[in-house]
Amino acid sequence: MDNGTSVFRLDGKVALVVGAASGIGQAAAVALAQSGAIVVCADLNLGGAQATANRICLSGNKAAAVSLDITRVDSVNAGVKHIQAEHGRIDVLVTTPAINVRKRLLTYSEEELDRVVDLNLKGTFRVTKAVAQVMSESGGGSIILMSSIRSVLVEPGQGVYAATKASLVQLSRGFAVELASKGIRVNALAPGVVETPLTEPIKKNAEWYAAYANRCALKRWATPEEMAWPIVFLASGASSYITGTVLFVDGGWTSVDGRFEPPL
Repeated sequence: MDNGTSVFRLDGKVALVVGAASGIGQAAAVALAQSGAIVVCADLNLGGAQATANRICLSGNKAAAVSLDITRVDSVNAGVKHIQAEHGRIDVLVTTPAINVRKRLLTYSEEELDRVVDLNLKGTFRVTKAVAQVMSESGGGSIILMSSIRSVLVEPGQGVYAATKASLVQLSRGFAVELASKGIRVNALAPGVVETPLTEPIKKNAEWYAAYANRCALKRWATPEEMAWPIVFLASGASSYITGTVLFVDGGWTSVDGRFEPPL
């Protein structure tokens, strides 16, 4: 293996980024393209995915956009088949879509439960299964699922969201074990607080925003770009012996014990 910077390169690799219209997905698509990958920007918001693809192409890299609804098996299968027909393979999958109904559990409705589980957990399963089948036929690849610090820590109003993110950790481990013989690595990224459309309600509340910033060791929120480069690492040969693991990129959030500074 090359010990230089080329080990992080993805030249000639085909990367599918689901959720590429905004947030972490958009930043990941741009970073993967900058690392040499041919990026397929997928999103339910086709206009947003196309805007990301256009941005990549304007910088001299290669990208295309497709519409993909991960809550529908037919949409997922058709989209993945289209990409396989166009490129012959998929080497990298990054899947980021998620919703969070911030609501206490005793008032959670069945419809809200189904919405969150169907997108966050079942949607991720659908697209991972479809892409893994393609990877199995073309010699392997790297799959990165989007977990969260909420996979290990929870607060009022985030119980169902946290449950889906914890489930994705086990899903990534299960896929990692079952797909290793096909040359496919599967890992999960667990971000802390990141400035994305999903966290927009918090950003609008100055007290809430500051409380989250002060909760982590680095005392600030992350940008989507700070999640993108760890994704590139997990996609590249630099992480060739890493599978079935969770990479926390949380500014030290999960390392901080309590909010009191002992007078030592």
